[in-house]
Amino acid sequence: MKSHGRKSIRASSAPQDLMSEPPTLAGIWQATVLTLFPEAFPGTLGLSLTGKALKEGLWQLHTADLRRWGEGKHRNVDDTPAGGGAGMVLRPDILGQAIEATHRTGPLIYLSPRGTPFTQARARALAHGPGMTLICGRFEGIDERVIDEYAIEEISLGDFVLTGGEIAAQALIDATVRLIPRVLGNQASTEEESFSDGLLEHPQYTRPAVWKGRAIPEVLLSGHHAHISDWRKAQAERLTKERRPDLWRAYTGRDSDEDPEL
Repeated sequence: MKSHGRKSIRASSAPQDLMSEPPTLAGIWQATVLTLFPEAFPGTLGLSLTGKALKEGLWQLHTADLRRWGEGKHRNVDDTPAGGGAGMVLRPDILGQAIEATHRTGPLIYLSPRGTPFTQARARALAHGPGMTLICGRFEGIDERVIDEYAIEEISLGDFVLTGGEIAAQALIDATVRLIPRVLGNQASTEEESFSDGLLEHPQYTRPAVWKGRAIPEVLLSGHHAHISDWRKAQAERLTKERRPDLWRAYTGRDSDEDPEL
């Protein structure tokens, strides 16, 4: 298993194998990814604020190459679907060995288009836990018996299909890690963004005050914080009602029995 991020160095009377994997850092949020493409990580997770936090040891990333448990000369990990059909399915014996041999932290999650939709609330709950272990599928997915045996949680990023779970895993980790204290620096920024209060985020503007004949709304330049807050909430409500009627129904059902006109 390959680890990314800060390494822990401790004095010991016993000789150490300098090529061995670094130990898991105690008390640090952990992400473990089971994948056929460990070289895809950390990817974008190693950039910007998440990458800085990874280097500083605010969280730790481990990858496990599923082909390590593969069989034969080519380290095969899949087979044809029972009952026929196109594609290949990750074998339960191979994946089961990988799961049992890998140090797991937090819930075991399989990235799947049939899973429960991923939400900001789920990201927040994961950020408050010790970490998570992700399974990146390929081909036609994984054997259902593995999901049943290990009580795996299935999560979807949306109603679309990717060639594999690696991109989805990076998105899920990014959405979660940024909520860990000190990762973003200004924690207030996570409290004002889309979905934090059940609404999409309001429009954002910055200098210059006028660009190609388009001016920043006057209220944002007024310095009147109450008016600015009211404007932002009204804009967030308008955008949510127009673009995400599902969120709007949940929002109005929580706060009001009426559907106010915006």
